Amino acid sequence: MWRPAATPSGAAIFKVSDMRDSVLARSARGVCLAGLALGCGGETSAPRSAIEVIDAAGLAEHVRTLASDEFEGRAPVSDGERKTVEYLRDAFSDLGLSPANDGEWVQAVPLVSITADPDAMLYVDGGSGHELAYGDDFMAWTKRVIDRTALRDSELVFVGYGIVAPEYGWDDYADLDVAGKTVIILVNDPGYATGDERFDGRAMTYYGRWTYKFEEAARQGAEGALIIHDTGPAGYPWEVVSSSWSGPQLGLVAVDANLSRAAVEGWLTRAAADALFEDADLDLEDLMEDAAQPDFEPISLGLTASVEIRNGVERSTSNNVVALVEGSERPEEVVVYMAHWDHLGRDETLEGDQVYNGALDNATGTGGLLEIAEAFAELDPAPARSVLFLAVTAEEKGLLGSAYYTERPIFPLEGTVAAINMDGLNTIGPVRDITVIGSGSSELDDYLEDAASDHGRDVRPDPEPEKGFFFRSDHFNFAKRGVPALYTDGGIDHVEHGPEYGRRMRDEYTAERYHTPRDEYDESWDLDGAVDDLRLLFEIGYRLAQEDTWPNWREGNEFRAARDQMRGDG
Repeated sequence: MWRPAATPSGAAIFKVSDMRDSVLARSARGVCLAGLALGCGGETSAPRSAIEVIDAAGLAEHVRTLASDEFEGRAPVSDGERKTVEYLRDAFSDLGLSPANDGEWVQAVPLVSITADPDAMLYVDGGSGHELAYGDDFMAWTKRVIDRTALRDSELVFVGYGIVAPEYGWDDYADLDVAGKTVIILVNDPGYATGDERFDGRAMTYYGRWTYKFEEAARQGAEGALIIHDTGPAGYPWEVVSSSWSGPQLGLVAVDANLSRAAVEGWLTRAAADALFEDADLDLEDLMEDAAQPDFEPISLGLTASVEIRNGVERSTSNNVVALVEGSERPEEVVVYMAHWDHLGRDETLEGDQVYNGALDNATGTGGLLEIAEAFAELDPAPARSVLFLAVTAEEKGLLGSAYYTERPIFPLEGTVAAINMDGLNTIGPVRDITVIGSGSSELDDYLEDAASDHGRDVRPDPEPEKGFFFRSDHFNFAKRGVPALYTDGGIDHVEHGPEYGRRMRDEYTAERYHTPRDEYDESWDLDGAVDDLRLLFEIGYRLAQEDTWPNWREGNEFRAARDQMRGDG
């Protein structure tokens, strides 16, 4: 039964964390969910002694330390990184975990910083001609690790959504040669515009992400790729585009120096795009309707584009931190827990507070990673499968640390059971629900549903699937290579104050603290809700580490084919 917890006023409230005694008592009586034996004495049971190692005091200490000014905002390739890596290494070592990279606690991640000249202009010839200004009308850069690149009179071709999805019977590049040309692409995917169920309705699929569109344009041989920005389907205003893609841009160092990428990538404002299409005697709005149909045929604008991008190039090295609990029976099979340790560093041009402490984003997730590691370290014997704790770098710079790991995995991806990601934990206290981002994507949802239900909690689907949050954190790099990934977010239905309170607190954080120096550790935070979520994730990982099953993506999911192929099922 629930136990009332005294508040300072003497009133009593009920906490979800206080349900654990009743859950374990029910389990002891054999009242268990089919397929999940938590607390029931089965081999997938999570021992209570390990569950209770995860607590608010330990989590708070980790977050307080990692988000302190001393760590200087934890920017990659900085003194803040050095302190963060040392802290994580020492913490994992003290818990009794092993270094996971051939005796090393880190996996070196080579990075390159490319800074485009902000004085660049995009010239469009044909028709009346246009001169587009960097920042105001367009943003452009190159992933190629070279001093300069350019488009010279490159034909502009509108390719709709720029998608090649054979499982959906969709190919915007069919019978089209774009070598030497610049493709203009719509943001998001057809499901956003039409509710097309092939693209999961209005929920963004992988094909709607800008990262995919640039990658596909390069595969097709395009010389340039420009995405038309539109606030609704993009999920953010133009100011996010202009600020995010200006200044130094970190990337991974590819073997070919990224020469396989398009020479120029970028964005156009909707207003600039409208003007170009009008000059070509085309109506962009009408073409957008046409592009949402599978029989759409690309169209040349009869215009050409020219731009020169001059770069400043600097190379550096950052680090993923890797720690292991080795499996007692099948150590080659691995369950991965992950969180990004990095944030935005410090900005010495700011007056007053210059440190982007990144307390919620993502000192909470990194602290949670250490708490779950401590719970697994408590187990004797160790679980059947190995458990890898992966604290990745440069998430804020484009998911780079996790991309590097999945390109050069320490443990083969075909032997990786699942990836569980923590990026921003609940700081508002116990809630009745937990949010799953990308709900319906994989069989890991079933594991979450079972564990949450056993604790009297509801699983809440992502309320904004059209914004593609599933593709904006580190688990995505595992997903697109086929590894099933679970990414949860805090719930909103506060045990004492209800869902409106939870929404208000979430909105206030986003509006006032997110990616600002105000994202600092707050002693008034109630981390009991984070503990509830971490214990659920521990139980799920423990079950995965004890079973011999291999979760998969749902039928029809865009990542299913990659998983089937790696597991020999395709």
